[in-house]
Amino acid sequence: MGSPFDVEDVRPRVQKVLDDVISRQRQLLDGVSEDLDPLVEAVSDLLRGGKRLRPAFCWWGYRGAGGADTESALQAAAALEFLQACALIHDDVMDGSDTRRGMPSAHHRFAMLHRGSAWLGSPEAFGVGAAILLGDMCLSWADEVLLTSGMPTAPLNRAKRVYDEMRTELMAGQYLDLLEQARGGGSVERAMTVVRYKSAKYTIERPLHMGATLAGADDAVLTAYSGYGLPLGEAFQLRDDVLGVFGDPAETGKPAGDDLREGKRTVLIATAMDRATPAQAAELRRRLGDPGLDADGVALLRCVISDTGALAHAEALIESLTDDALTALDSVDLHDPAREVLAGLAYAATRRSV
Repeated sequence: MGSPFDVEDVRPRVQKVLDDVISRQRQLLDGVSEDLDPLVEAVSDLLRGGKRLRPAFCWWGYRGAGGADTESALQAAAALEFLQACALIHDDVMDGSDTRRGMPSAHHRFAMLHRGSAWLGSPEAFGVGAAILLGDMCLSWADEVLLTSGMPTAPLNRAKRVYDEMRTELMAGQYLDLLEQARGGGSVERAMTVVRYKSAKYTIERPLHMGATLAGADDAVLTAYSGYGLPLGEAFQLRDDVLGVFGDPAETGKPAGDDLREGKRTVLIATAMDRATPAQAAELRRRLGDPGLDADGVALLRCVISDTGALAHAEALIESLTDDALTALDSVDLHDPAREVLAGLAYAATRRSV
């Protein structure tokens, strides 16, 4: 098997749905004002990148449960990409991130537009306001794409209940993440709660459940998908946390050590603080969250995280969680080729290079 993202042409088919939706929305917004074009361009640029993880897990959750290959089901899965766009845009505002996928983040992009146009007021406030509205627009489009997918009413209603629960869990996880930053971090357990609700359930478990309910799956399939999706989602986020500190900017699309400058209170950081000597803890507290952290400061914090054993612990946890996910996948009968593709997606999600 080649890339698991391209089996049954899922990735290009999702991209076509996204392009078609954006084209229709552009026509609507052009009828309102030509000044809205920067909003559409910002979404279009953001949605040209990404792994399409959530639509892929939704699709293979659906196909594994016996769902037929239809464009209606594909569109329902693609709706999750607009939800993801909303989450990314708002997350970048909350984190103060200047880049996303190697491009200016939405709020930074609109701040530059304001500044370059010599408009009145604060460029930063304008950028934040525009980004919040853009994220809200993507959230609205996600609902529209799902509900107009053409899926039969009964399975669509079942999937909508999962979708609604997923959105609430996502927002809850986002708030808990904000709370951790405000509190200055805490226990590994609290950091793992953020991981579960902000990322693990939203990225893998709930998309699988959406797909399964669209296909009319029974409780045994849903249970197996949880056994696979939750540990894999946690492993996926832990890998993201490692990449946020040790990753290559060419792979992450963000400057080296950007998570350190933003002061993200991840499981990696919580583990390092838990295991640090007094001197190491002092360095972490002093430098973490410094927006002016230079290359030497990044290198020093990387050394502290490695020397405490936090990096090795994260790598071992990623491996263990991935093994748990694959074991759960073997516990249920799935329609071909879903099992092989889901195993491939597990490796693709967790074995990205640092």
